[in-house]
Amino acid sequence: MQTVLHQVRYPHNQQLATDHYAFCANADCDIGYFSPSATISKAQLRAFQPARQPMLCYCFDISRASYRRALSDGTAEKIKAFVMEQTKQGLCACTIRHPSGRCCLADFRSIEHAHDH
Repeated sequence: MQTVLHQVRYPHNQQLATDHYAFCANADCDIGYFSPSATISKAQLRAFQPARQPMLCYCFDISRASYRRALSDGTAEKIKAFVMEQTKQGLCACTIRHPSGRCCLADFRSIEHAHDH
């Protein structure tokens, strides 16, 4: 609920039903969150901007495209190490900043894996 409250834009965040929401990570889906009693469109989310690049790390504003470029030019390890250190120090805010409410570190690995193949 904390993630949803921080992600939904005003005035929609003022009218949310307290519920167990799930996040729709499918980029083609117009629904951001859904529960048995409500749906919230991605257009109502603070992080949703149609022209914005898909993000990898919302806490530190790292796009998927910039990390792919870093993988190609050999600077990715420095980026990932920075995010890992901030996470270790408790200086990330994934619960609030990432629309899914989860940590992005697994997403780094999935991009690395795709880049290797």
